[in-house]
Amino acid sequence: MAFQLDHLHTLVALVEEGTFEAAAQRLRLTASAVSQRVKAMEQAAGQVLIQRVNPVVPTIAGDVVLRHARQVQLLESDLATELGAGLQTGGRTSLALAVNADSLGTWFLDALVAVPADSGVVFDIYREDQEHTTSLLRSGTVMAAVTSTAEAVQGCSSARLGSMRYRAVASPRFVEAWLGGTADPSGPGLAKPGLAEPGLAKPGLAKPGLAKPGLAEPGLAEPGLAKPGLAGLDTAPMVNFDRRDDLQHRFLRGIGGRATDVPRHHIPTSADFARAVVLGLGWGLLPEQQCLTELGDGRLVELAPGHPINVVLYWQRWNISSRLLDQVTDAVGRVAAASLHP
Repeated sequence: MAFQLDHLHTLVALVEEGTFEAAAQRLRLTASAVSQRVKAMEQAAGQVLIQRVNPVVPTIAGDVVLRHARQVQLLESDLATELGAGLQTGGRTSLALAVNADSLGTWFLDALVAVPADSGVVFDIYREDQEHTTSLLRSGTVMAAVTSTAEAVQGCSSARLGSMRYRAVASPRFVEAWLGGTADPSGPGLAKPGLAEPGLAKPGLAKPGLAKPGLAEPGLAEPGLAKPGLAGLDTAPMVNFDRRDDLQHRFLRGIGGRATDVPRHHIPTSADFARAVVLGLGWGLLPEQQCLTELGDGRLVELAPGHPINVVLYWQRWNISSRLLDQVTDAVGRVAAASLHP
C-alpha cells in the first residue's frame, strides 16, 4: 500500500501536537481536513490508526505507520540537504530522541551542540528512564534513544556509549541526624562511628576488590555485611527521581538493607534532585558529574566510598541510511566517550 506524502506529514503532526485542532493550526489546514486525511489513511490501511482521545494515541497499527512516516521525513530531509534546498528554503527537520534525565542533565546537551550547525535539525527530546526509552523506539515515537538495554530493538542498531557512575551521597548534617555521624564544620567530610572518610579503610568492612559471592549489585557489599553507620538508611528519607526510580533501592539491597517501606521524596528533575540531596532533604545516588565537586568541598559525604553503581548506557537508532542521523550518532558517541566511564 502507498500513503500520500502530505498524509504522512499530517499523521506525524497529529501525534506530536495531540489534537486535530493543534495539528490543523500547525499545518495551516482546518481540523476537518486533518480528520479527512487520517480517515483516508485508515481506509488505505484497513485499520484504525488513531485513538480519538485527548491527546490522541496511535494504535498498534498507527505506531507502524508513524514510524514509516518519520523515516520518510528523515529521508526527505537528507535529500533536501544534498540538493542544497534545506536551510536555503527555511526547512528544518525535527528529530525525535529519547534520553534519560541524568544524561540530559549532564552530558547529552553537549552532544546536541556538537551536531554540525548546517545540519538543519531541531530536536524533539523525550525524557524517559533509561530502562524504558526503548519502548519509544518500538512505537516509532523517536528515531534514536539513550538506553540501558543492550539488545537492539527490531529495525535498530545498538552501540555501547559507556558507563554513568553513581555514588551514594548525603549532606553532612543529614548523616549527623540520621546515620549517627558527627559533622565537622571545620572542613570537608565527616567524623562518624563506623563510616570512614572517603578513601580510608572502614572498620569491619571487607576490602574493596575482593570477590564476594552472592553480590546483589556489582561493586556493592555482600548482603549481611551492612556497614556500621549505614543501618539507619532503612529508616532515613531517600530521594527518588520518580516512582519508577529503582537506583536507591538497588543500593539498599546491595548493602543488605530493606528496600521497602523507606520514606522517600520524589523530585522529578535531575538538577533539583541533586540540589535536594545537597540541601539535606534525603540521601540519594548522584552521577559523578553532579557530586564530585560537592564531595571535594565537603557539601556532600559519600556513604560507601569505593562502591559506586555503574549504569551502562547504549545508543540505539533506526537502522536506516541517513546523513542527519549519522551526524547525530557521531556527536553522541564522541561526547559520551569524553563524559562517561568506559
